[in-house]
Amino acid sequence: MRAVTWAGRNTVEVRDVPDPVMLNSRDAIVRVTSTAICGSDLHLLNGYVPTMQDGDVMGHEFMGEVVEVGPGVDPARLSVGDRVIVPFPIACGACNACAAELYSCCENSNPNAGMAEKLFGHPTAGIFGYSHLTGGFAGGQAQYVRVPFADVGPLRIESDLTDEQVLFLTDVLPTAYMGAEMCDIQPTDVVAVWGAGPIGQLAMDSARVLGAAHVIAIDKEPYRLRMAEQAGYTVINFDEVDVRSRLLELTAGRGPDKCVDAVGLEADHGSPHVRLYDKAKQTLRMETDRPHALRQAILSCRSGGIVSVVGVYGGLIDKFPAGAWMNRSLTLRTGQCHVHRYLKPLLQRIERGEIDPTRIITHTFPLDEAPRGYEIFKHKQDDCEKVVLKP
Repeated sequence: MRAVTWAGRNTVEVRDVPDPVMLNSRDAIVRVTSTAICGSDLHLLNGYVPTMQDGDVMGHEFMGEVVEVGPGVDPARLSVGDRVIVPFPIACGACNACAAELYSCCENSNPNAGMAEKLFGHPTAGIFGYSHLTGGFAGGQAQYVRVPFADVGPLRIESDLTDEQVLFLTDVLPTAYMGAEMCDIQPTDVVAVWGAGPIGQLAMDSARVLGAAHVIAIDKEPYRLRMAEQAGYTVINFDEVDVRSRLLELTAGRGPDKCVDAVGLEADHGSPHVRLYDKAKQTLRMETDRPHALRQAILSCRSGGIVSVVGVYGGLIDKFPAGAWMNRSLTLRTGQCHVHRYLKPLLQRIERGEIDPTRIITHTFPLDEAPRGYEIFKHKQDDCEKVVLKP
């Protein structure tokens, strides 16, 4: 089959790779009909996530048709011919974490748990197409995928919604929604979102759906800010104004009630000298992540507010403002998304027309043109917001 593979830092290649095979009675094989390039994939492409190997199949946002099901999967749960979306974290459904609906912390799905434990203190769940640190599972930017614990993860789509309407249930929509949900949004809240990429845009939509009074988008890319403005949000270009000062102006000097970091480890926010400092330290591996957006969110949030972090961080950061966090009674909430928890509720919101995930799609390519998709997405060419691939 054809698949998008990691071929070294800054390089992906579409190659012929072996078809997936069943390894467990609870497995399924899915023929992929649509998949997408995620901002998190760029962290792999750029070499900031360790343990990638030449030939690893990329991608954790995918959906398709079930073509084979193991004998351990209840046919009432999943059958050949079902049209399904597949959550990016792999969860067993039976451990303590899964019982608490903390699916991205599953204790049984990462065969390389010892490796993850050394970095994070405790292991994380397995993740499709996201390094050997998270299990080394082949990803979904391919024609076919093996899906472990298929009796737990995939959600059957029984309506006539298009792939594009439901594809982002695999990751970006639940991640964005969880980012807003962790804010405990109240009707009078001002919510500021750092990053107007795909997750940032959908986090804004989620904040509005959850009742925020005012939503503010922070980015520097004109096309992303236009997209947010067209959706009805106030925008701040951090290359043109000081973000904290502008947020104080917009909130009568208090700061936003809730802040969402939808940027993560490759942030390009902050003043030029701070951005240069963190880029230099990250390049020299003196820190692994660039926390400009996180610092700015903590310093901008009103006292007693909530900072919600769904941008991906992978290692160590420098100059974390612990004093501001502690002394001003801020709550910091975060986590890889527990996607399974949100599948049915968000599908219902899509069906009711409350959220339209298709608004972030700007480019669609055949799978063989994935390297071009990665290139324009990484470099923000052609006003690229989100790339969908068709195997």
